[in-house]
Amino acid sequence: MEKSLLFIPDISGFTKFVQTTEVEHSQHVIAELLEVLIGANTEDLELAEVEGDALFFYKEGNIPSQERLLAQIESMFTAFHSHLKLLEKNRICPCNACASAPKLELKIISHCGELQFIEVQGNRKPFGKQVIESHRLLKNSVESENYALISKELAKSIGLPVSYYSKIFKFSEGKDVYDGNNTEYIYAIVDKNQLSLNPYSKYKKINVALPPKLLGNKNYTISGESLFEYISNFKYRHLWVKGEVEFKFDDSKVNRVGTEHMCVINEKHLKFTTITKEVKKGQYVYGELTTSSPITDELYQFYIITPITDSSCHLQIEAYWNSKSLIKKFLSAILVKKICKKGISSSLNALSNLK
Repeated sequence: MEKSLLFIPDISGFTKFVQTTEVEHSQHVIAELLEVLIGANTEDLELAEVEGDALFFYKEGNIPSQERLLAQIESMFTAFHSHLKLLEKNRICPCNACASAPKLELKIISHCGELQFIEVQGNRKPFGKQVIESHRLLKNSVESENYALISKELAKSIGLPVSYYSKIFKFSEGKDVYDGNNTEYIYAIVDKNQLSLNPYSKYKKINVALPPKLLGNKNYTISGESLFEYISNFKYRHLWVKGEVEFKFDDSKVNRVGTEHMCVINEKHLKFTTITKEVKKGQYVYGELTTSSPITDELYQFYIITPITDSSCHLQIEAYWNSKSLIKKFLSAILVKKICKKGISSSLNALSNLK
C-alpha cells in the first residue's frame, strides 16, 4: 500500500482568543481564517474534518515532492498572515476579538503513512495509527506558535534534509515522547515578515473638509461598545431602522472598512460600503457610503459614539451628500435633506429602546 500525506494547519492561540474575547466576533474571525486556509489548498488535498481551530487534510496514496510540499506550506502561511493584515488594517470594531485577531498564529503539521478508512454516515474518513500520530505531533516542544513541523518519516520519504535552507524555512531537529516512544521531526519557525503577503484592498479614511449637512445627537444609557455593535452589526439593523426595508449582507463575516451590504427600499437596491474617518481619541466611529442613490452622486453618514461612563454614551449622526448636476443639487437640497432628517430622528429614537 502506498503512503499517504496527512496535513494539519492549526490556528495557534485559538483557545485563549475565544475565552477572552467576544464569542460571536471570534467565531467569525476563526471561520474566515479557516476558509482562507482551505482556499490556499494548492495540492488538491482532501478535507477530512474541520476540528474547531484546525483543518485535517490528507492525500491518499500520494505524497507531494519536497518542492511542492514546502510550496503548499508557504502558500497557507502567506494566505493566513495576509488575511490577518487585512483584518488589522481595515478594522472598525473596537471589541477584543477584532483587536486581538492579528496576534493569532499558525502551525502546520505534516506526516505520512499507510491510511485506513472508516465510513461514518456516508462520510469516508482516515483512521488508524498515522492519524493518531499526526494529531499527537500538535503537542510538541517547539518553542514557537508559528511554525511548520514535518515528521522524520515524511522528511525521509521526500528527501528533505534538516540542512535545507531558504528565505522561509530554516529547519531544526526535535523529538518528543508519546506513549513511551520517541518521535522525531524537523521544524522551521516561520517569520511572517519574510512572507510575500498577498495584496488586499486598502481603504483610506474619508477626509471631510466641510461641516455635515445634517446633524443628530442623543445620549443613551448603554455602553459605547454595545451601541457600536448594534449600529455596525447588520443583523441588528432591523431593530432600529424602521419601515419597509430589507438588508442583504454576508452574516459570516465581521463588518470592516470596505464591507458591502444592500438596502432594498420599495424594490430599489442601494449598495452601501462601510467607511471610516478620523475621530477624537476614545471615540468610536462607523460610516456608510452609497453612490447608488438616484438623486445624489455620494451620500454618506457617520455614527460617532463618545463613551460617557461604562454604561452610558453620546451618539452623533452626521449626514453628507454631494451632487454634481444642477438637477441633482436641486433635488438633494429638498428631498435628501427631508429624507435624511426623518431617518436620523427615527434612528436616534429607535436606538433608545436597545439595551
